[in-house]
Amino acid sequence: MQDSQELGDDDSVRERFDRARTTLGPVQVAIGVGLVAALGFTLLFVQDPMVHDAMHNFRHGAGITCH
Repeated sequence: MQDSQELGDDDSVRERFDRARTTLGPVQVAIGVGLVAALGFTLLFVQDPMVHDAMHNFRHGAGITCH
């Protein structure tokens, strides 16, 4: 993992995307896209109240304010 001094002063999202494009391999990108797709599927299609409440409580436990 790189520390903040090695990363430089990236102050824009564009610079971060450019750095990711040059440093991430195809397998890493595929895993990232897969994780985002799995999370999206879970959030969109799992509407069981117990699961919904569990995810809601997890978000609060992680410090995410949602209301």
